Amino acid sequence: MARPTTNGLAQALQALQIRSTLPARPVIRSLAQQRRTYAIEVEAAAQQSSTPTPSELPPTELAPAAPKIEFGNFLSRPARIVPASPSYFSGSPRFIDHVLELENLQAKYASLPTVAASEAPRMAWFKLAQFRDYVGEPVPMKKYKILVKILQRLNRIQPDMVPEEVKTTLKSFLRPGNPFAVEHISRTVDENGRARAKGKRKESTAVVQLVEGEGEVIVNGKSLVEVFQRVHDRESALWALRCTQRLDKYNAWVTVRGGGITGQAEAITLAIGRALMMHEPGLKPVLRKAGVISVDARRVERKKPGHVKARKMPTWVKR
Repeated sequence: MARPTTNGLAQALQALQIRSTLPARPVIRSLAQQRRTYAIEVEAAAQQSSTPTPSELPPTELAPAAPKIEFGNFLSRPARIVPASPSYFSGSPRFIDHVLELENLQAKYASLPTVAASEAPRMAWFKLAQFRDYVGEPVPMKKYKILVKILQRLNRIQPDMVPEEVKTTLKSFLRPGNPFAVEHISRTVDENGRARAKGKRKESTAVVQLVEGEGEVIVNGKSLVEVFQRVHDRESALWALRCTQRLDKYNAWVTVRGGGITGQAEAITLAIGRALMMHEPGLKPVLRKAGVISVDARRVERKKPGHVKARKMPTWVKR
């Protein structure tokens, strides 16, 4: 065992002397002991004084901690401001209010008998742009289709059993005027035996005057061969007469403007088909099956920035 050095003994004795001179540490009491002691001191002070403690006071003299709640005043003055619409904090409250109103009507009158969609009265609902102006909100097309679907379901209720509430609601979504009340006046052959019809394709517009004859076709004062060099375009222009075997029974005077060669030929096809149907309405099924009286609404897709054409991208070169 190693003996302690002289310096170590001196340091130990010095530490004992310093500890003996320090004052005694106070006793740290817990929080519960402090509360208990404070309660005892308060009770002793109350016994010495003549003022009664709060526990000795009668119930009527105690000060209330909060004012009394008046439960009957909530109807006239609520505790907080409540919005009139349940969709007040949504992005499009007026649109959602209309949808909720229609859904409530649909659920309320769901038991009423309905008719087929083809037998329901035709209604001209608001278009999307008109409905946006009506509600004053940017309603997307997808949500507007949901509203129109509910309107169509309510419109299918049997006409003699439609409630007045449903009629009033449906009228508020109708476009101004009644497009279906305007009767279409079908054109007929004039006193000179001419049938005049118009056809469009892309940027081309053709006007045809068709009369009975020997099969002569004049386009802008020229023959058909001079205007259309390709056989395909000539066949396309006269396809309505060819598919009904009327090539040598009618003469046609055509005026065509705008667009390219193919667009002009297809515009003439539509115009001749419509004019031929005025002369012989019984040919409509044949012309419909041949596709010469159906409007082709396709258009050229626009070019995009950074593309060569509408969808073609520049050729990628590695180096």
